[in-house]
Amino acid sequence: MEKKRVVITGLGAITPIGNNVKAYWDGLLAGKSGGGLITFFDTSAYSSRIAAEVKNYNPEDYFDKKEVKRIERFCQFALIAAREAIADSGINLEQEDLNNIGVQIGVGIGSIGLTEEQNQVLVTKGPSRVSPLLIPKMIPNMASGMVAIDKGLKGPNSCTVTACASGTNAIGDAFKIIQRGDALCMVTGGAEATITPLSLAGFDNMRAITRRNDAPDKASRPFDKDRDGFLMGEGSGMLFLEELEHAKARGARIYCEIIGYGMSCDAYHITAPDPDGSGGARSMQNAIKDSGLPPTAFDYVNAHGTSTPLNDKTETDAIKKVFGEHARKLAISSNKSMIGHLLGGAGGAEAVATALTIMNDIIPPTINHENPDPECDLDYVPNAARRAVVNAAISNSLGFGGHNAVIALKKYA
Repeated sequence: MEKKRVVITGLGAITPIGNNVKAYWDGLLAGKSGGGLITFFDTSAYSSRIAAEVKNYNPEDYFDKKEVKRIERFCQFALIAAREAIADSGINLEQEDLNNIGVQIGVGIGSIGLTEEQNQVLVTKGPSRVSPLLIPKMIPNMASGMVAIDKGLKGPNSCTVTACASGTNAIGDAFKIIQRGDALCMVTGGAEATITPLSLAGFDNMRAITRRNDAPDKASRPFDKDRDGFLMGEGSGMLFLEELEHAKARGARIYCEIIGYGMSCDAYHITAPDPDGSGGARSMQNAIKDSGLPPTAFDYVNAHGTSTPLNDKTETDAIKKVFGEHARKLAISSNKSMIGHLLGGAGGAEAVATALTIMNDIIPPTINHENPDPECDLDYVPNAARRAVVNAAISNSLGFGGHNAVIALKKYA
């Protein structure tokens, strides 16, 4: 059976450096940091007191008061970004068969904040006082469910939960759904909102997150020798994927084409990557093989680039394994240097950035790259955006549990 071609016709985002796609992209190109002291709760007892929060966000600007009470923060972000992506695509849903439009959204954790809150209710007030909305509000799949309900989308619908690879896995799975002919369009990406007391304590105590409290805007520093952990972020990035002939028939604007998807598992450790980088390398190789392009056709890698000591070295080694001598010619950058780590939402936000990089031939920088690490010795586009022709790119996501996911994109022609 002939594989369908799949293109990106709509983008949506809400991030720590911009609450829509334009603001997000402008922030990336300006090297804007979303890091700051946490404002959501008292962090005085924590070793790490910083994160990348979504700024200037009032849910009542997007939802009525009743909806705000019924929709958890991660679902709010998913809905906001999905609505923007659908509107940006220019599709008229009233003229479409909604059975052919689906939703696939990656969420790493779901609503840990509500779980914390309702556990306190259980302990202090008893089981009869626990909210009857606890379960439908907290479960990760509610993001994809609510987007479908919001727009009446009755096609394939699922939620991918693979830790920090969730968003990229969701996009890859949605791509394959269209490619094999099971849907004409898919709303896909990732969402997360886990800057909470329990979540911060868990990441802090496992020494995964940065403790650079005196300079939160410089705390996320992927591939820099002085990196000390990731900066937790929140938000959502969404794509509207469409079968090419369907997009052409309605005269849609096309950002770029999605051409490959690869996955693998390190099968090594619950949190640490395999030190030899072989798991991430296999995922990149699988995506490149699926794309049908040679490794030398790729110009850019949107790196996972978490700013943890292990990840950045391992990812660098994996890129070298995959691309060989061509690795020295690649531009590589990490959006996490600016937006922090959106966990399950990271792959979605980074896919939005990768699509815009290809369309505009501008590569966002890796900010805070001030002290090069001899073990991370590739071109990370340090500190300033760069104009360069980008014909093809990959976007990497690597998650706890050894989950690796990579998508490949190219200019539409």
